[in-house]
Amino acid sequence: MRGFIAIALMLAAAPVAADELDVGAEIGADLGQGTASYFSREIAGNRTASGERCDPDTLTAAHRTAPFGSKVRVTNLSTGQSVIVRINDRGPFRAGRVIDLSHAAAREIGMHRTGTAKVSLALLDD
Repeated sequence: MRGFIAIALMLAAAPVAADELDVGAEIGADLGQGTASYFSREIAGNRTASGERCDPDTLTAAHRTAPFGSKVRVTNLSTGQSVIVRINDRGPFRAGRVIDLSHAAAREIGMHRTGTAKVSLALLDD
């Protein structure tokens, strides 16, 4: 019986992956507005928090709480252009930023030259 209790205690203490947390956002929910940035091509090939390799030519993004694999519509508020990205990383960790886009996603909404843009975010159904 003691072995069972020890295993139960170990499982209870196991860390929970960020994508298993209740993020409090319903599908189709407005994730708010804020400043988007995009990550440098210099990190291409590095592992993301989800474990996949970073590829600046895919439509992916980092968000602090949206589940890995979820789709988010990112709309540039100044141009009206939008792109749908798949969340595969955590971040951004700079104050005031709400999402960090791949270079390809930044190009889609016209912010690759400025580096940042005011955006709105919406979590989508699959």
